[in-house]
Amino acid sequence: MSEKHSIVEIWVYLSGSPLFALFLTLAAYQVGLTIYKHAKQNPLANPVAIAIILVATIIQLIEMPYSTYFEGAQFIHFLLGSATVSLAIPIYRGLASLKGRSIPLIVSLVTGGLVSIVSGVGIANLLGADSSITGAMYPKSVTAPIAMGIAERIGVSPTLTAIFAVSTGILGAILAPFVLNALGMKAWWQRGFAIGIGAHGIGTSRAFSIHPEAGTYASLAMGMNGVISAVAIPVIYHLFNQ
Repeated sequence: MSEKHSIVEIWVYLSGSPLFALFLTLAAYQVGLTIYKHAKQNPLANPVAIAIILVATIIQLIEMPYSTYFEGAQFIHFLLGSATVSLAIPIYRGLASLKGRSIPLIVSLVTGGLVSIVSGVGIANLLGADSSITGAMYPKSVTAPIAMGIAERIGVSPTLTAIFAVSTGILGAILAPFVLNALGMKAWWQRGFAIGIGAHGIGTSRAFSIHPEAGTYASLAMGMNGVISAVAIPVIYHLFNQ
């Protein structure tokens, strides 16, 4: 009886510890990654989506407050900043391959960014969403750390923006192969660039797992989209919300 009591006490201590939250996050992603590999990289078995479902289910079952969970997961959150800065590396490496492709890529980047904003904000308005939701839709296709920074600049919720950004990334990584196949897009640099614009980091990770050229162009698109969006979206937002 005392042993059971001790085990319960240990579990209560661990389940409320920030260290457990960190372990849970890493373990959930590893489970998702394993399933993704066993599924032969099927886009429907997205490792991030699986990890989110696992983490959300477990912290709900053990009744862990989000503030406690974030104390442990904030180390991974901190690394998002470093990951964003490291986008300079694939951009630099990809510059040489832009010869002869600069104009179509720039047109794709501008068009993709505008379509993302117009479609997201337009659908939200049609559904009667309030300003907090429509505002968070503006940077939804930008990588999460930059999107949250944009949200702060335009005065909307960074948390809500992060939710939309991650959801966009997951859906983009899952649906992009089917959409691109339907459009007959076969060149890896074209597929990768499109995924990088629409599905940022999560889509880029998916692109790298499929083909190195697709991953390079996806990271290039994600970085360029982030830089341009950080400047353009606040201007666009204030222009249409005066």
